Amino acid sequence: MGGWIFLNLLGPFHSFAVVDRIAAIVNQEIITLSEVEGRARPFLEQILTEDRAERRSKTQEVIRKVLEVLIEEKLIDQEAKKAGIKVTSKEVDSVIEDIKRQHQASQEDLEKALARDGLTFETYRKEIEKQLLRTKIVSWAVKVEPPKGEKELREFYQRNIDRYRTEEMFRPGHILFYIPKDASSEEVGRIRKKCEEVLERIKKGEDFGQMALLYSDDGSAKDRGDMGFFKRGELLPLLEREILKLEVGEVSRIIRTEMGFHLIKLMDRKGGEPIPFEEVKEKVKTDYLNQEMEKALKQYLKSLKEKSIIEIKI
Repeated sequence: MGGWIFLNLLGPFHSFAVVDRIAAIVNQEIITLSEVEGRARPFLEQILTEDRAERRSKTQEVIRKVLEVLIEEKLIDQEAKKAGIKVTSKEVDSVIEDIKRQHQASQEDLEKALARDGLTFETYRKEIEKQLLRTKIVSWAVKVEPPKGEKELREFYQRNIDRYRTEEMFRPGHILFYIPKDASSEEVGRIRKKCEEVLERIKKGEDFGQMALLYSDDGSAKDRGDMGFFKRGELLPLLEREILKLEVGEVSRIIRTEMGFHLIKLMDRKGGEPIPFEEVKEKVKTDYLNQEMEKALKQYLKSLKEKSIIEIKI
């Protein structure tokens, strides 16, 4: 959750009361609750399907991490001011033009997208300026030594071999027990009981595909639950996390989403072989430098915190 990404265009997470109070004070400068809410929203939306106790725990963790990032950004902004580091209009324009090129968007497209999120183009420019300023001060303050030779890179490659593998694909089998949006708690209970009964039958040796054919409310039922191959990031995150925990042939626990209850079987997995060092040497070097930069940045932020007065109010 750290880092200085170019822009989060989402507003406050809808479950919070809209009350702008002080979340933290950093060397007499405040961070408001609305700033925390705005930055936390996309992360909190990812845990909406968790059960209540899990959601409460994860919400607190998200808020804590987001506030930590905002404090670090405030400290960096203050250091930039002290050092007299500034960002020119030309630099901001250049970044915005790059963003438009990457998304094949016109100025009008960009302004419409911003308007949908309740932002003006000027607000967007100011946010870009802030992010550029932070990047400049970090580059100015944090120095990283390049690797001394290929041996160091090869050792990094071996330690992080999972980064340098061919793309992994997985093939899930799926049984869905759909829950209507207006379902009563009694109906949800009946659906879960049916799901538990089917899972028990599978554990006792009945065929997963046959159970999918008989009981699944998903379109894959006609294919005995076979969903075909997926790359990482192509499935609902909650389902994908569960799939990646499974061994081939293993069936998941009962998974609850907004759609209903799910049973997943990992039917096959392919890819994931190491790519030879010579083919990824440049990427290894970039990753090595990024890791060293991250270490140096953490040390720099630690030193800033140690000489600052920081009060947490939430």
